[in-house]
Amino acid sequence: MTITANVLGTVVPTQAETQLAMESSHQLLMLLKNRELEAHPCNYRLHIQISEGNEERIDIPSGAFRLLQEILVQMAGGNAVTLIPIHAELTTQEAADILNVSRPFLIKLIENQEMPYRKVGTHRRILFKDVMDYKQK
Repeated sequence: MTITANVLGTVVPTQAETQLAMESSHQLLMLLKNRELEAHPCNYRLHIQISEGNEERIDIPSGAFRLLQEILVQMAGGNAVTLIPIHAELTTQEAADILNVSRPFLIKLIENQEMPYRKVGTHRRILFKDVMDYKQK
């Protein structure tokens, strides 16, 4: 399973979305700071107004709520945002793009055993987690 099968898509915010993200990320940050003072983590309930008189409630875990706040911070900065599961498998080109290196350079890393991979037929696949571990080094 490659990254293209695991990614929900890249979101590039419009100017209006950037402004709204700035306001909502600040509100969520204040809420999170207040909740951090409590002794135990909690889940959150979002109320979403779909139309006048039509509201849905969604319970989400605190980790997802913190992730939502970070997504909004990035959108507020005008950055495109993509969610990638930690166990997603990348092609060598996708991994090279994330590391901002050429594909031949990445192949040398693999051949020098500096980055783990697995073969799928004749193709190499690299875990997103391993790419990020290498990037942090």
